[in-house]
Amino acid sequence: MGRVQGGMRCVKFLLFLFNFIFWLAGSAVIAFGLWLRFGNVIRDLATDEASPEYFYMGMYVLIGAGVLMMAVGFFGCCGAARESQCLLGAFFTCLLVIFAAEIAAGVFAFLGKKTAVNEVQAIYEKAYENYISDQSKNKTLIKFHDALQCCGKDSDVQVKPTCPKDIGSSKNCLTEIETLINSNLHLLGIVGIAIAGITIFGMVFSMVLCCAIRNTRDML
Repeated sequence: MGRVQGGMRCVKFLLFLFNFIFWLAGSAVIAFGLWLRFGNVIRDLATDEASPEYFYMGMYVLIGAGVLMMAVGFFGCCGAARESQCLLGAFFTCLLVIFAAEIAAGVFAFLGKKTAVNEVQAIYEKAYENYISDQSKNKTLIKFHDALQCCGKDSDVQVKPTCPKDIGSSKNCLTEIETLINSNLHLLGIVGIAIAGITIFGMVFSMVLCCAIRNTRDML
């Protein structure tokens, strides 16, 4: 039987509930990261040799964060079940690290959108110019057009052979790049900030329970 009684027992069960929610959130983050990597338009751009490294790094960091969240959720359940100050203290520290990382990721996603858009647009513009000068250099341009279902910049006349055959009206690829990155990074920012908010409750519950366990032991 546990040492904590009354209101602290309620806190203990709330911590269990939090860790279950946190574990589910970790699963959702992994699913989101896998969707970005393997089931989203960005997947096609990330597999191109000209793509910036953060296309890969961002996706795998997100998946790794989800795995860490699931592990920490299990870790927190063990600490609450055993009423261990050491485990709860380590759990609080892990949550603090995750909180800082998610806040940083959320802020980067919101503030770094313009930089990301400019970089990817620059890659497209370079591929465009390479094709104009040498039509055999069409691999990157075809990949952009297929992934975004767009064709060219101001006009599709010069690059029409690299465009999908079944698109009804030509769309400006620079505009499509901006829309794609803004929407995905906005979603990533929301996820990061939301998870950071959730971790605050876990830190509060773990510290309250840890203090209650210490006070109970002092009275024995």
